[in-house]
Amino acid sequence: MIVTLGGRAGAGKSTVGQALADMLGYKFYSAGDVRREYAKKHGLTIAELNKRGESDPASDKLVDDYLNTIGMALDDFVIDSRLGPFFIPNSYKAFLIADDMVRAKRTYEKARLEEKPASIEDALEMLNKREASDIIRYRNLYGIHPFDLKRFDIVVDTTNRTVEKTAILIYNYIMSPVMNKR
Repeated sequence: MIVTLGGRAGAGKSTVGQALADMLGYKFYSAGDVRREYAKKHGLTIAELNKRGESDPASDKLVDDYLNTIGMALDDFVIDSRLGPFFIPNSYKAFLIADDMVRAKRTYEKARLEEKPASIEDALEMLNKREASDIIRYRNLYGIHPFDLKRFDIVVDTTNRTVEKTAILIYNYIMSPVMNKR
């Protein structure tokens, strides 16, 4: 079984994905980690990489190849990737959302060194710019909107849920008899 987690930045894709993978006894992968590594290797921040990606699809194509490869070669894993459902259509697809200020607070508190916002307000501005860039890139490259909820089996609001409760909710959903008949 493959589980893809899409969602808005700061909604908890990575932390929930790791918790869900642990529950299932699966390996966890992150498309975001692939892009962050690419950015680091090229001396860019994620924001700079996203902006560059609006006209140069190299980093997105790298992630596309990564998703295609593991989607066809592996089974029994969880991956956080907004494009997971697009590239791994045979997966269970969950999308995570959260209130904008909660996402900004999480991003500010968890900030990675290469994208450290000065305040929660700066984090919100950073998230908004990042998502605007994602929308442009995904429309240009794939003809899709990254936050189109119709591609997902379940949408979970993580605003007032712990990581563990969110992972349990998704776990129960994918293990339900209805989902196992597909």
